[in-house]
Amino acid sequence: MGYDLRQDTFDVSKGILLCVIVLLVAAAIGRFTIRLLARPLVLLQAGITSARNGHLIPVRVSHTGDEIEYLAESFNRMIEALVASQKELLDHQELLEERIRQRTEELQATTLRAEAASKAKSEFLANMSHELRTPMNGVIGMVDLAMEGKLTTEQRERLQTAQQCAYSLLSLLNDILDLSKIEAGKMSLESIPFDLWAMVEDCVRSHMHAAARNRVDLNCAIANNVPRQVIGDPLRLRQILANLLSNAVKFTGNGSIDARLRATTLTPTELLLQIAVQDTGPGIDPAKLPYIFDKFTQADGSVSRKYGGTGLGLAITRKLAELYGGEINVESELGRGAIFTVNLKLGVAAQTGAPDAIGANGSGLNGAVGIPASLPEPEAAPANAARILVVEDNRVNQKVVTAVLRKRGFSIEIANDGREALSRLESYVFDLVLMDVQMPVLDGLEATRLIRQDPRWKTLPIIAMTAHAMNGDRERCLDAGMSGYISKPVHPSHLLQIIDEHLLASARFE
Repeated sequence: MGYDLRQDTFDVSKGILLCVIVLLVAAAIGRFTIRLLARPLVLLQAGITSARNGHLIPVRVSHTGDEIEYLAESFNRMIEALVASQKELLDHQELLEERIRQRTEELQATTLRAEAASKAKSEFLANMSHELRTPMNGVIGMVDLAMEGKLTTEQRERLQTAQQCAYSLLSLLNDILDLSKIEAGKMSLESIPFDLWAMVEDCVRSHMHAAARNRVDLNCAIANNVPRQVIGDPLRLRQILANLLSNAVKFTGNGSIDARLRATTLTPTELLLQIAVQDTGPGIDPAKLPYIFDKFTQADGSVSRKYGGTGLGLAITRKLAELYGGEINVESELGRGAIFTVNLKLGVAAQTGAPDAIGANGSGLNGAVGIPASLPEPEAAPANAARILVVEDNRVNQKVVTAVLRKRGFSIEIANDGREALSRLESYVFDLVLMDVQMPVLDGLEATRLIRQDPRWKTLPIIAMTAHAMNGDRERCLDAGMSGYISKPVHPSHLLQIIDEHLLASARFE
C-alpha cells in the first residue's frame, strides 16, 4: 500500500482487502496469545478459588514451557499433598473417634460397675445395719430392764460392764455407718430451728460422769453474742460437739476440759459459730498433726498404745464440718494438751427470749451468759387411758418394748406383721401404733399406707420403730404416712418421751 501510494497507483479495493487480511492475522495472533498466556492463568485462578472453597481439584496444565506451566504443576502437586493430608487426617479422625467411642463405652461400663458396687455397698450397709441393730436393741433393752431390778453389787457391776460394752459397740456401728454415708454422698443436713443452748447443755452434761471418773473438770462457756435459737441440724451439731468432748475426756486425766462457743455475724440471717474444746491432756506429736483427721488414724497407733478407739471420730467430725461449709483445726504440743476448733455456718432463727445468766455451778457447767440449770422434763401423757399396738416380728424386741411400756402403765397388744396389725385395728381401738418396717407377710410401710386409707385412722399416731437407720429411711417412713420415727436400739426414756409427745398431740387427749 505504501508503494502504491508513492507511485500514485493506490487501489481502494486492494487497500480494503489488505486491511481485512491484517485484521484477520491480528485476530489469529490475539486468539493464540489468549490460549497461550491468559487461559492457563484463568484456569489457575479457578483452581485457587475452588481450593479456597474446600474443593481440592487439580487444574489442567497448559504445556507452554514457561513459568505458567511450572506454576500450574506446582499448584497440582500442592493439591495432591493436601488431598493426601486430608485423607490421612480423616483416617486419623476416624481412628480417634473409634478410640473415643471405645473409651466412652469403657467409661460407661466402669460407671455402671461403680454404681452397681455403690448400690450393693449401700444395700449391704442397710442390711447389716438392720441385722446388727435388731439384736443390739434386744441386748441393750434387756440389760436396761435387768438393771432396774433388785441386784447385788457384783451383779450390778457386771450388768454395767455389759451395758458399757453394748453402747461402745453401738457407737462403733454408728460411726462406720455415718462415715459410709458421708463418703457415698448420702449424708444430708437438716435445716430446722432448735435451741442451741439446750443442746449444748445436754451434750456437756452427758459427758460429766466420764469426766468425773477421770478426775477432770468439764466446763462450758457460751459468749453473749451466741443466739439461743439457730437454724441447722441439731443431731449433727451435737455429734460434732460430742466427738470433741469424748475425745478430750478420753485423753485427759487429772486436769480440765474447757468448751467455748462464740459467734460472728455474717449476715442478718447467718452466723459463723466457733466451737473450741481445750484439754490438758498429753498433747499430740507435731509430726502426727497432719494426719489426725484421717480415718482409722490415731496419734498413737502402736500396739502398746494406752487409749483405744477406731480413729473415726475426728474423721467424721471433719466431714460433718465440711458439710456445714466449715472447717476444723487443731493446735497442740506434747505435754501441753490440745485445742480443737470447729467453725460452722448456721442460720439465725427468731429469738424467743434472752437466756438466763448463771455463774459456775456444782456440776462444773458455767457460761459467759449461762445455760439453764436443767432441761424441762417432757409432760407425760395419761398412761392409764392409752392403748398401744406394737407391730414387731422379733420376739426379743417384743419382750423389751412391752416390758418398758407396761412398766409405765400402758395397755399393750402385739401384732407380728402388718397384716395382723390391720386385723387388730379392726377389732380394738388403739391410741398409738409402734410399727416395725421390715416384717414378713406385710411390711410396715405398706401397712401404714393401708391404715391411712381408712378415714377412721387418719389421725392415729403411728411411730416407726425400726432398725433401718440409713440416710433416707426416716423420710421413707414419713412419706408412707407415719407420724414419727425412732431407730433401734431404742433407749427406754427416749421411747417414752416420743410416745408421750404423740399422745399429747393426739386429738384423744386434747
